[in-house]
Amino acid sequence: MTLFEDLKWRGLIKDISSPEIEKKLNEEKLTFYIGTDPTADSMHIGHFSSFLIATRLARYGHKPILLIGGATGLIGDPKPSKERPMISKEEVEKNVEGLTRQAKEIFGFEVVNNYEWTRDINIIDFLRDYGKYINVNYMLDKDIIKRRLESGITFCEFAYTLLQGMDFVHLYETKGVTLQVAGSDQWGNITTGIEIARKKNDVELFGMTMPLVVDSNGVKFGKTEGNALWLDKDKTSSYELYQYLINTSDTCVIDYLKKLTFLSREEIENIEKKHIKSPEERIAQKNLAKEVITFLHGSEEYEKALKMSEVLFSGDVSTLNSEEIKICFKGVPTFDINEKLTLIDALVNNNIASSKREAREFLSNNAISINGNIVTDESLIINDFAIDNKVILIRRGKKKYFLGLIK
Repeated sequence: MTLFEDLKWRGLIKDISSPEIEKKLNEEKLTFYIGTDPTADSMHIGHFSSFLIATRLARYGHKPILLIGGATGLIGDPKPSKERPMISKEEVEKNVEGLTRQAKEIFGFEVVNNYEWTRDINIIDFLRDYGKYINVNYMLDKDIIKRRLESGITFCEFAYTLLQGMDFVHLYETKGVTLQVAGSDQWGNITTGIEIARKKNDVELFGMTMPLVVDSNGVKFGKTEGNALWLDKDKTSSYELYQYLINTSDTCVIDYLKKLTFLSREEIENIEKKHIKSPEERIAQKNLAKEVITFLHGSEEYEKALKMSEVLFSGDVSTLNSEEIKICFKGVPTFDINEKLTLIDALVNNNIASSKREAREFLSNNAISINGNIVTDESLIINDFAIDNKVILIRRGKKKYFLGLIK
């Protein structure tokens, strides 16, 4: 397959500004850019598919530039329903640093910050050099702006598309960028840049968008939607990412394999056949988790996540260290241990049992385990079971977990 055919097969092309793009991608070596605003200090899985296209195109000889919107992030891309909360300059700067570091580490391409060429432009020059090329009626026809007219849109938000259009023109003039790629929600901003370049520089630039990656409910991944899976393993651990991907719905998993991995068409189609034949084996989900985590965090992190998952499935947590225990059981009830503590006191004092009588019933019924081992002696000093002298995992029944933290 050609590059364009591969992108279409993977479902990575939604809009193109010109049919010429197919020939250009297949036969030329383009310099292109893709960007994101610094609304957080890490990208999430929603960015991953879009930014991954930079690697896909680079493998065919095209040159990617990754843009972090230090300037546009101070304004905020209009949301469909209401104005986006303004972020402080200090937070934007912090987020720019985090995203720049992350983009270089994961993708390894040139990273630019649009604040560098925007900060010294005064309002008069901005209006004369860019604003005069875009008709207000043209801007009002943008889908996102039309949807906000009834509820109201500030001039600040209204002007956002001009700023992003200016980025496209600036990168064309300074770095020879002729193509912008982005998620489909950026189509209006891309075409503004194309329009400014046509009128200001008498040149045709090109744009291409990809469908947004959505979850099984049709909701796009993102910070605003509350379902962000962060690419930073300190915000979303490899284990947490593994658990999400291994539980991907059957309706989404093949689409994710196409959009989020570099597995070939033949490999994915073979996986799909096996998956349809034996969906309970979760072959597609296992391949998805391996490919994504290995690309983002490396094979060692993937093997660690796999080990942690297998250990939890077997119930034998004794092979995990204290940090792995904390990651695996993030969100379960915790309690502090400041002194020597007997098992029965630990059960009653931390609401694992409602009374000593109930605690003894649990113990006699083999319903209590420490670090995966069933215990029955109420006088045990649980401190003696601490993993790395830091954590103690108590399980009641099959699914109720409690984490004791040695202080």
